[in-house]
Amino acid sequence: MADVETEATRPEPMASEDEPLLSNLDLVLFSLIAGLVIYWFMSRKKPEPIPDFKKITPPTTTSTRETSFIEKMKKTGKNIIVFYGSQTGTAEEFANRLSKDAQRYGMKGMAADPEEYEMVELSRLSEIENSLAIFCMATYGEGDPTDNAQDFYDWLQENDNEDLSGVNFTVFGLGNKTYEHYNAMGAYVDKRLEELGAKRIFDLGMGDDDGNLEDDFVSWREQFWPAVCQHFGVEALGDDSSIRQYELKEHTDLNMNKVYTGEIGRIKSFENQKPPFDSKNPFLASVTVNRKLNKAGSRHLMHLELDITGSKIRYESGDHVAVFPTNDIALVLKLGQILGVDLDTVISLNNLDEESNKKHPFPCPTSYRTALTHYLDITHPPRTNALYQSWVLDDCRNILACLEDLPSLRPPIDHLCELLPRLQARYYSIASSSKIHPNSIHICAVVVEYKTKTGRLHNGVATNWLKNKVVDNGHKSTVPMYIRKSPVPGCPSSPPNPVIMVGPGHWYRALRGLHPGERLAQRAG
Repeated sequence: MADVETEATRPEPMASEDEPLLSNLDLVLFSLIAGLVIYWFMSRKKPEPIPDFKKITPPTTTSTRETSFIEKMKKTGKNIIVFYGSQTGTAEEFANRLSKDAQRYGMKGMAADPEEYEMVELSRLSEIENSLAIFCMATYGEGDPTDNAQDFYDWLQENDNEDLSGVNFTVFGLGNKTYEHYNAMGAYVDKRLEELGAKRIFDLGMGDDDGNLEDDFVSWREQFWPAVCQHFGVEALGDDSSIRQYELKEHTDLNMNKVYTGEIGRIKSFENQKPPFDSKNPFLASVTVNRKLNKAGSRHLMHLELDITGSKIRYESGDHVAVFPTNDIALVLKLGQILGVDLDTVISLNNLDEESNKKHPFPCPTSYRTALTHYLDITHPPRTNALYQSWVLDDCRNILACLEDLPSLRPPIDHLCELLPRLQARYYSIASSSKIHPNSIHICAVVVEYKTKTGRLHNGVATNWLKNKVVDNGHKSTVPMYIRKSPVPGCPSSPPNPVIMVGPGHWYRALRGLHPGERLAQRAG
């Protein structure tokens, strides 16, 4: 009990005078609360006055630079402009050669696509001293202008009051005598420019692709330049050396995402497809059917079906489907082997004329392998004069055959890439009706295969490429394509009207597309 009582009655100890009123924990908590309060007051957003921004006027020089060939000629000191209407690239090539020729006569020329410029400025060409407009105009189809010359053609037709007095011009036309409207576009431009007051300084030249187009052009050119010298009072400088238009640049550390791998226009456009689809932005259509139609005979007549679901592509009877083929990889490998080059070298061919709208002959940067596979025509016989026509054209020697048969001929591959023409799209009349197959386009074509006089097997680029588009559940074969609207009107809109169809040769494809469509319309009507 004593122990219990003693514990209960023991007085509580008094706080020492040296002990602080606030413990360390109290100080920490107090500091934290104070800091939070200060932060809240400091971080509160005050209404900020809206700055009075001045309205920025966008520069207008870009549009002038893009569409005014007169201002470009003045800026760069050019006095000769060569417009080209080209469907397959030949007229464009001739235009480039003529523009380079000008340097040999102390003049400066530029090649121009009329689609890229305001042709209404043609009347201002007289503002430039000793100026000359040259027109290399190809005729397409049944006497029609090429796609890139359509707007220029329309402008010539619609502007009767245009005054082109003071404008010097000459025209070289490209056509084929086997067609009814031989060189119709060249002849029309030549006649129409004179009607509007322009002065012809040399006679209209006409090239025949059924004969020797190159020889026709060279013969005309050899007479044309002396006439130019006489008209402007200038003389040749005597420099007859080859003038290059592009310079080579090899890339060693370029990001491969910035390298073209076969795209026609926008890089990576095949991976990220965006409508609308046209010649510069083709749609990758899947091949759903590829079969041989005929059982007898040596020819291979094939039927292909291309799926255009989701592309928003629309077509009508009589339209054409354009496909972008690729060259046989075996031919590409042989070219690389003969010329002793690494085909995977990434290069750019840059235009020496920095002001030119055409910066490269094909999409760059890219590899030699891609250029020779997707962008350059390596199977067509090189254009040459009459002296070599038998050896090159008659024997159907392409550039590879020329190199094989002439061991001493080994040009630098970048020179070859500059000189070879572009690999063009191939056009086929659509063999289906959009009324029955709105999401599918059908192609009927004969595979081109024959032996040349040298014993070589010549395979058509596009038809053999299409022939090998295998339809397999595990493999998706695709074809870059777009639609070219037909300038020819279709069948009458009234279904009861009788129609007589005559389909010789390739017109069978178009009639195959017309017939079931019209039958469906008649049943629905």
